Amino acid sequence: MLDIKMIRQNETEIKRRLATRGVDSRTVDQLLAADQRRRELVVKTENLRQQKNEVSEQIAQAKRNKQTAADEIAQMKRVGQQIKQIDEELKMVQSNVQDLASRLPNLPHPSIPIGPDEDSNVEIKKVGTPKKFDFEPKPHWEIGEKLGILDFERGAKVSGSRFLYYVGLGAKLERAVYNFMLDEHEKDGYTEILPPYLVNAASMYGTGQFPKFKEDVFQIQDQDLTLIPTAEVPLTNYYRDEVIPNEKLPVYFTALSPSFRSEAGSAGRDTRGLIRLHQFNKVEMVKYCRPEASYDELEKMTVNAGNILEKLGLPYHIITLSTGDMGFSAAMTHDLEVWIPAQNTYREISSCSNCEDFQARRAHIQYRDENGKLNFVHTLNGSGLAVGRTVAAILENYQNADGTVTVPEALRPYMHGIDLIK
Repeated sequence: MLDIKMIRQNETEIKRRLATRGVDSRTVDQLLAADQRRRELVVKTENLRQQKNEVSEQIAQAKRNKQTAADEIAQMKRVGQQIKQIDEELKMVQSNVQDLASRLPNLPHPSIPIGPDEDSNVEIKKVGTPKKFDFEPKPHWEIGEKLGILDFERGAKVSGSRFLYYVGLGAKLERAVYNFMLDEHEKDGYTEILPPYLVNAASMYGTGQFPKFKEDVFQIQDQDLTLIPTAEVPLTNYYRDEVIPNEKLPVYFTALSPSFRSEAGSAGRDTRGLIRLHQFNKVEMVKYCRPEASYDELEKMTVNAGNILEKLGLPYHIITLSTGDMGFSAAMTHDLEVWIPAQNTYREISSCSNCEDFQARRAHIQYRDENGKLNFVHTLNGSGLAVGRTVAAILENYQNADGTVTVPEALRPYMHGIDLIK
């Protein structure tokens, strides 16, 4: 979350920057008013505790002198009752401060485009040229169903809409894609992790999903467990409530995991195919680093994601998200969007974000610098990549007129030499 002291000292600037993310200035006013009341109560209770200590000493002195201390004892009881009442109010006010602060998004980096939605995003790089087909390219779900490698009908029967079965070479292709990604990220210095797929509320809070986005996830009833919406959650919380040794930084993690999304609010969007599912595989990249290095690390992470697409021969472009389109915890986000021929457009396949110290404050992840001072690390995360969307892009970009699909050369060793899906 944001540093409350920073908000107090830079109120006008914070309001201006948060307004670009759709935050009403009155929300900041409410937070500052609650914080002011909290500080007033802290001073009151500290003064009363000091007074109680002084009275206690007077009572002790009277007892040593074998004198009566009835008035002092009565006074101490009154002070004790006042402290109890203030402590009860302070607990409620502190909870209110925490709740208000936890719902404020991260401050956008000054360099990113300002705008209310995706229309304000800015393209910064284009890689590869979309293939020109001498036939009408088919959508990936039609290709997959005709080849018998994607079964949406039985997925819906068994689990509901937005679920599917990968069958035969479809399952092998999915496995080839994520094993290829993991191997490439390992070459780039990432340590592979196999994380838990269920996490507690403290972990969801640490990365910024809770309390604001509970409707977007699947929770286990009557238990403090949530199915992860992304491996970012368990990877970023790996060092929660810890101090990372300075010499260890930067730390690079990568993981394959399923991601579970309720897709609340997406009714009618991408109802067919692999683009928007309730369950999908994703290879995630997460970094912890010192603050001064985080934007260099963001550029490196974006390159790592782009290298996967380039080695697969998939055209893509990179855009910087505007203030209104960026995720809650991010200070800057580069999206990689892959070319989808049947839709004649680019679709998101990776988001690489620098969260600065926003998540580290929530999860209390620190490092000790060369002078021995404790500081919050900066955390970054990025998809490397969304596996199902990568499979969709392969099926569409590598489709042939006869309905077969050529396997990208980089994946053939992972497909046991198969070069054509037919």
